[in-house]
Amino acid sequence: MATYSPLEIGNWPASLKVDVVVPVLNEVRVLAQSVATLLQFMESGPACRWQVTIVDNGSTDGTDVVARQLAAKHETVRFLQLPQRGRGRALRHAWTDSDADVMCYTDVDLSTELAALPKMVQAIVVDGFDLATGSRLLPDSRTTRSNLREFVSRCYNLFVKAVLWTSFSDAQCGFKAISRQAATDLLPLVEDESWFFDTELLALAEKRGYRLADIPVEWIEDDDSRVKIIRTAWDDIKGVFRVRWTLWTGRQRARPAPVRALSNGPAR
Repeated sequence: MATYSPLEIGNWPASLKVDVVVPVLNEVRVLAQSVATLLQFMESGPACRWQVTIVDNGSTDGTDVVARQLAAKHETVRFLQLPQRGRGRALRHAWTDSDADVMCYTDVDLSTELAALPKMVQAIVVDGFDLATGSRLLPDSRTTRSNLREFVSRCYNLFVKAVLWTSFSDAQCGFKAISRQAATDLLPLVEDESWFFDTELLALAEKRGYRLADIPVEWIEDDDSRVKIIRTAWDDIKGVFRVRWTLWTGRQRARPAPVRALSNGPAR
């Protein structure tokens, strides 16, 4: 695991395609503004073929209506809809369905600074990493969040290191990127469909010798976050022990191919 901070962003192939996935669940109030912010950033960012993929999994507040409108309005926005909930499920479908060279994701609240997005892509495209992950816990990271979330996050990541013997610093930051080849290899092995998806993906990647870039980020807590911290932490703890048992026994099984989601957006 390497702490990564590029000195210069650039030297990307002209044909490079980067897909930024935004999982959403009942986010009708913020979705349009967040996508507008993403598109504006991409227009001023490094030259490549940027794409935003909105994945709605189980919303009941009209989020899907807004997402369809955005996909119809912007050629670089596409929309996928799943009937079942789970961030891991949303990312699995979106990344599997994507034709991009590099697949990323960010939480819809954009808590993580977008300036770190090109750094993740740079790590994969130029410097040969297979995955890149944002970290709120590195010395150069700048984080604004409640004492409870800070305490739970640090305890959880120490627990992950102790049980799984990993080196990445922040398992659950909602800001990651992966190469097409690494996604093809690793996604069938990841079992979790919810919040533990991130930890399992990083742990399995590291144990199999994939190169991971740990990127310090600026992160500001969303006051409207609906993550159930204690329940999610307990589910993650159970997931850590499951992965530990899998690694001990070598009984890893590949998942069946996911069902194709409905999509709205530019034809490929």
